[in-house]
Amino acid sequence: MTRRRWIADTWTATTASLTGDQATHLARVLRAEPGQIYDVVSNGFLHRAEITRVTAGDSDQDYEVLFTLHEELASDAALPLHLLLAVFKFDHIEWAIEKATELGIAKITPILARRTEKHLAQSALKRAERWRRIALEASKQSRRTDIPEIADPTPLKSALESERSPTRILLSETEQTLTLTAALKAATSLQKDTDTALAIGPEGGWTPEEMSLFTDHQWQHVTLGPRILRAETAAIAAIAIASTHLI
Repeated sequence: MTRRRWIADTWTATTASLTGDQATHLARVLRAEPGQIYDVVSNGFLHRAEITRVTAGDSDQDYEVLFTLHEELASDAALPLHLLLAVFKFDHIEWAIEKATELGIAKITPILARRTEKHLAQSALKRAERWRRIALEASKQSRRTDIPEIADPTPLKSALESERSPTRILLSETEQTLTLTAALKAATSLQKDTDTALAIGPEGGWTPEEMSLFTDHQWQHVTLGPRILRAETAAIAAIAIASTHLI
């Protein structure tokens, strides 16, 4: 039987602990007791772990479950892919973050694009912590040993200036010939470093000025095919394609 997996909130070399919602669920819903065995991700490493203490506090959020860490277990590394995802409708972007996490992505940066709706751009920073919680839950559900980094919403120009991935790919509605598959195949054949950045635009697409900005920063324009996809659909399709070349 597959053991349930938890991601530690704090840890030492030999112990790990859950606090807050995770500890409350384990203690009150799953009736945690000393001696029970679970898989626990601690400091990025997966261990077989034994509950040694369950502590209740003054409120539901004050529970703590302490584990003793035993042997390290085999685990998969994150997909070396950074998704720059323009901010769009929050329910849709949350779905995209959840599924991208399940597919193994390493980092997501929400992008404030020219065509991002004004009220979404103004509210995006307040949503960042919620997006991180979604990534945490999706990491546990998909049995990842890490949690993807969810950056604060960032203006496009700043994100492009700070990007260091050797392979930078822009999904573009104007590109008709070069496919994502062909671009990734060429990139992985030329260099050992497989770190890749992938950008997906907002509803309405990137403006001409933004497209020029991508070109100035050496981003390669590619297509996913003849159909116009919603941003969240394009994100998941692109990550799935990239995973076959980057793992």
